[in-house]
Amino acid sequence: MSSISRARGVWLPVAAWAVTRAVVLLCVLRVLVLPGPDVTTDVSVIYHGWFEVLRTGTFPLADVTWQYPPAAALAVLSPGLLPFLDYAPAFFTLILVTDAAALALFLRAGRRPGHRPAGAWVWIAGVALLGPTAYARYDLMVAAVAAAALFAAARRPRVAGALVAFGALLKVWPVLLLTGAAVRGRRARALWRSAAGTAAGLTLLFVAAAPGALAFLTFQRDRGTEVESLGALVFHIARQYGWDGQVLLHYGSLEFLGPGVGLVSTVALTLSLAAVGWLFLWRVRAREFGPATLSEAAFTATLLFTTTSRVISPQYMLWLVGLAAVCVTVRAGRQTLPAVLVLLATGITQLEFPVWFAHIVASDPPAVALLAVRNGLLVAASLLACRRLWVSTRGDGPAPLEPVGVVGARGPADETSAAPPQLTGSAPRTPADGAPSPGR
Repeated sequence: MSSISRARGVWLPVAAWAVTRAVVLLCVLRVLVLPGPDVTTDVSVIYHGWFEVLRTGTFPLADVTWQYPPAAALAVLSPGLLPFLDYAPAFFTLILVTDAAALALFLRAGRRPGHRPAGAWVWIAGVALLGPTAYARYDLMVAAVAAAALFAAARRPRVAGALVAFGALLKVWPVLLLTGAAVRGRRARALWRSAAGTAAGLTLLFVAAAPGALAFLTFQRDRGTEVESLGALVFHIARQYGWDGQVLLHYGSLEFLGPGVGLVSTVALTLSLAAVGWLFLWRVRAREFGPATLSEAAFTATLLFTTTSRVISPQYMLWLVGLAAVCVTVRAGRQTLPAVLVLLATGITQLEFPVWFAHIVASDPPAVALLAVRNGLLVAASLLACRRLWVSTRGDGPAPLEPVGVVGARGPADETSAAPPQLTGSAPRTPADGAPSPGR
């Protein structure tokens, strides 16, 4: 009976993945056509254009829509590994392979002690709910790298550090995986040194290999308020009362341009800075780091920066889905409700893009209401995630001088302990507590 249960625990999610991904593939191959704009043009036109430029040995210096760190070139060039296919089908094939590898990662992690298979289901559902956009951007690759980094942190901190650095050079946001990382202890030092060394080495390699590797730093500077962002709701509502701004294609996305946009964009940046302040305060006040802290801190930080961003592109939801899946895989985690809210927001995202995107651009009231619900879910998930992260690391005793754990305990015990390492070790209680602190 146990072997039947184990087989069912593998084949049921695999079957669900296969069915949902068949539908997604039919959509990106235009066999099934959703209402709204063709989401695959980013691959067939933009990525393919970058591919041709990158093959000449330079980054797309003349294209301000190239707003990605240098390792993104590897994702754009990857369809060249399948020369027997045209660019777009080759790209979709590689995304499918990456998706399958991520599923295998979640299924394997779910069988470890202290873990559960729920993360695999979050991944299956999240990618399916986003629909064809999930396969028509390279963000799924980045989310898979981030998940692998978090799972590797427990036993292979050097590998985890290298993956964090590589992910950050793919699309910056994986640097937030270090939000909950310890700063002391043997494994902590290995993680940070690996991350810093890999980032420095790869950056120098890209800079030496081709001109324009760091051009993305200036191309991002003049972004405005994108029509799907939280701040955009101000202008969607203002348009109902005669606001005379407009929506234009600007820096690769449709943004509001006109009176007040600069102010709203500044408020968004201020909120992001406030998020940095809260995360710093959390690190200072945190007392206990358990087996889920690393993934939950990364999830919370990414939620905060996604929600407060001037741009919330649909593919950003993949970042949250991947991190939410890691959080619910760890049995001690407390982010299940925020993860569910992220899944709901992801499903609504497919409705607003591509299905109702023309109505979003036109600020039609029903579409604005839909967007408000999606962004409201992200705000609620962010606040809940912050609250639960704060409570889970609050502890009962005096706060230590440095955060402990994340990739192992500090001191001699780190060298000799026979216990298997956890994803985020636990800080010991003071002697007055009488017993070690249990994992959450």
